[in-house]
Amino acid sequence: MFEDRQDPVDRIVSHLRRPVQIDPALDGRVMQEIADGETGRRPGAAVVAWRWLIRPRQLAVSPLGALATAAGLAALVWALPGRGARPAPAEATSRQFQFVVVAPRATRVALVGDFNDWDATRTPMRPSPRGGSVWTAVLPLSPGRYRYAFLVDGSRWLADPAAPHARDDEFGAPSSVVTVGGS
Repeated sequence: MFEDRQDPVDRIVSHLRRPVQIDPALDGRVMQEIADGETGRRPGAAVVAWRWLIRPRQLAVSPLGALATAAGLAALVWALPGRGARPAPAEATSRQFQFVVVAPRATRVALVGDFNDWDATRTPMRPSPRGGSVWTAVLPLSPGRYRYAFLVDGSRWLADPAAPHARDDEFGAPSSVVTVGGS
């Protein structure tokens, strides 16, 4: 009868002697807390904020969300005051204007308008180095009113969503208007 009681005790003792798996990073965190406690100081708000900022995170964005973000950034760039207000060196009365359009899956985009006789070869746009769906072109414009549009892949006409739309012309293609004021 005494041996039967001994058996459960031995099982409990052997269970308690098994090694426990602990996170390897725990030692570093404990030692850091001890070091902070020994010096009597706690990390400041800036250190805590920096640690929070550099902590790895996972971010998932849908294609529609990415497109909306790119369109918002393009609109923001277009709306910034003075984005093209420096006079061009060749002509003091002209101003540099940056045209921006979001065209996902486009292989080429051209800026066409009154300023280049609607010739798609004269003002090709360049994809942004940070993302291929944002296209830009910088053009010096003299004071005046100009109609323009974006020609995507040589066949699809787009009006600038961040600019006033022009009245329909006899060709039926969408276009926008930009007015450049004098100095």
